[in-house]
Amino acid sequence: MSNADTRSLVPGSRPPSLPALMYGVLLSCAGFAVYFFSVLMHVACLLLDPQGRLAGFVQGLLWYSGMPVFAGFLLILFDLFVLLPRKRTRSDVRWEPPQSPALTVVLTAYNDESSIGPAVEDFRAHPNVKRVVVVDNNSRDRTSEIAQLAGAEVVHEARQGYGYCVYRALTEGSIQTDAELTLLCEGDMTFRARDIDKFLAYMPHADIVNGTRIVEQLREFNTQLTTFMYYGNFFAGKLLEAKHLGQGTFTDVGTTYKLCRNNALERLMPLLNPAINLEFNAHFLDTALGGGFSVVECPVSFHLRLGVSKGGNVNNLRALKVGLRMILGIVFGWRRSQ
Repeated sequence: MSNADTRSLVPGSRPPSLPALMYGVLLSCAGFAVYFFSVLMHVACLLLDPQGRLAGFVQGLLWYSGMPVFAGFLLILFDLFVLLPRKRTRSDVRWEPPQSPALTVVLTAYNDESSIGPAVEDFRAHPNVKRVVVVDNNSRDRTSEIAQLAGAEVVHEARQGYGYCVYRALTEGSIQTDAELTLLCEGDMTFRARDIDKFLAYMPHADIVNGTRIVEQLREFNTQLTTFMYYGNFFAGKLLEAKHLGQGTFTDVGTTYKLCRNNALERLMPLLNPAINLEFNAHFLDTALGGGFSVVECPVSFHLRLGVSKGGNVNNLRALKVGLRMILGIVFGWRRSQ
């Protein structure tokens, strides 16, 4: 293994660097927002303030809106042409195939009795799957019973919350001794076992292979991922990419579907905060990248879920709240959320 590959496996080995591109993008967006607000104010003044009492204020806004835009562009150029060559520490393409393609599938579940059976059966039928573990987060229906009948091992996570459920699922997968890989997914049939082969194809290059739903040709028409959520995830992914410039290309921070090396999970888990709720997947990726782990995206198919969504995709308003918490976490750090 090359020295570059060794560095990618050691959490905290990557020295902290200024995310100038991220700050530059945010500053420029703020400046453009002030500019367009000023234009709207100018139109309103023409209609409602013919005496021009607010003209000076509006002109001042228009003038000063250019300052954050200019500062943002300077930060962007500084990161791209000065800092980026230093951030890109890899000297070659990593190639470290797992010793065995066998994996443990861990499915998070909450009141998923209509989907958990088909989901377990789908994953159990894949030849590389050693076992399917369903983590039931206090379901009030027959989720656990149906999962067991379908052939899954069922564990119960008493602490309510998406972050706790995912954290427990990753823990259950990482402690297995007969498989060195853990595949994390949800038990709602939005993802399918046939994409496991894609994950395995990318696995030699990374510690974590993260699925992305942001491929138009690979998603069904009427999924819960609306156009707003689709492009919101893309924006948050690019913000994460700007923060960790030179470490990867990212388009989807909200997907649960990912394949992880167990030896990487053992070192990553202590860095995670399971109390973070619906934005836990963004927290997971941000923490992994900040810790020096190698993350590669893999396009996966996305399907209409069975049952009712309980997460951040319930509606656009809830998705906006979750997305804003993701952005705040990426920019300012992660705190416990409800």
